[in-house]
Amino acid sequence: MKTLTKWLLLTLVVIAMPARAALDIVITEGVDAARPIAVIPFVWQGTGPAPEQISDVVLSDLTRSGTFSPLAQDKLPQHNIDSVAQFDLKQWAGSTAEAVLMGSVKPLADGNYQVSFDLIDLVKAQLNHDAKAQDILLESRQSVISADQFRQFGHRISDIVYQKLTGIRGAFLTRIAYVVVNYADKSPFQLMIADYDGHNEHMLLRSPEPLMSPSWSPDGRKLAYVSFENKKAEIYIQDIYTQQRQLITSYPGINGAPSFSPDGKKLAVTLSKDGQPEIYIIDIATKAAKRMTNHYAIDTEPSWFPDGKSLLFTSERGGRPQLYKMNIATGKVARLTFEGEWNLGGSITPDGRSIVFVNRTNGKFNIARMDLETRFMQVLTTTRLDESPSIAPNGTMIIYGTTYQGKQVLAAVSMDGRFKARLPVGQGEVKSPAWSPFLQN
Repeated sequence: MKTLTKWLLLTLVVIAMPARAALDIVITEGVDAARPIAVIPFVWQGTGPAPEQISDVVLSDLTRSGTFSPLAQDKLPQHNIDSVAQFDLKQWAGSTAEAVLMGSVKPLADGNYQVSFDLIDLVKAQLNHDAKAQDILLESRQSVISADQFRQFGHRISDIVYQKLTGIRGAFLTRIAYVVVNYADKSPFQLMIADYDGHNEHMLLRSPEPLMSPSWSPDGRKLAYVSFENKKAEIYIQDIYTQQRQLITSYPGINGAPSFSPDGKKLAVTLSKDGQPEIYIIDIATKAAKRMTNHYAIDTEPSWFPDGKSLLFTSERGGRPQLYKMNIATGKVARLTFEGEWNLGGSITPDGRSIVFVNRTNGKFNIARMDLETRFMQVLTTTRLDESPSIAPNGTMIIYGTTYQGKQVLAAVSMDGRFKARLPVGQGEVKSPAWSPFLQN
């Protein structure tokens, strides 16, 4: 009991960093295994400088995905082309790229911009030199955007390219939430939201007391989180657009680890109002709390299976922290993890086939994934103090907290463990990341 009690207390410690510019994503492993692709700078059809180069956003997105490795600009056989009509297959004969993206940006009289792009299947073109333009086009689109939509539309293009080439929906039009702190400030704790790549960062809430455990609603409009601003743990839900917030629980003792149900109508939480920390389900509309576990051991960190019929949670009921599955209707509980010393902080992949969690083996805390059918467990990271994994809504990447050069930072790893990236910071530290669901395009 002492080990889990100590671990539970550690989960209540919030370490973070001051507000700053965009997080700088540094890729550390996995580029060599990525698929080559060519992204030609979009042609600017106006006078004067372009507001922003959309293709730079696409380049960064595809690189950060871990799936693609864009060719260096000086290795591109053609430049200053914006459509398949200008594509010259002979110049691309020796290219290793699987596909070529090109496009243009044209200013309009009303202050908006027309963005056009073509995505070419280079492999198909190389196999059939006589193929017509429409036969090698994977996608061709034209849209009108405003000046402040350049980055957003770049992410949209990345989503389209990713899905066309992998069959998996892209997750570039998503956000992350995380907790930061600057101990020199009077109200040091901040709940932050940013685009998945760290751009467009803004503060949702500032508090003199700790904030922790942000959790997104399924529609991406709200965050549930734990706040100690009233000198005790309380769970709130806050609308990120209207800033309105709602107090959900304020029971004596622990109010922690909120997790939205797939339909957005309930929260699974950890409460100690009846003694030991147990799992409860809260009806958001009525605030009614239904107790789900009743055990002498600590039960905590609930998360929902995608079908909304089961919960994953951490419990010490087997002697050490391990992951368990509960059928909500029957209350039946089954242990899922056995390898390693501890397994905790679990989440389910969007397809419901695997779980991602923190595994402790030989005193090291790493992010791991386990296939629920085969029970094969793979440790994905190699650092020492990894925590708080959160899965991208397309199930391809995991963002998590780790320690780098003595600081808490964010990092990312692909679901197969091959691609790794780090989000270093300047001053302060950051942790408790939460990846949003898919957002409206």
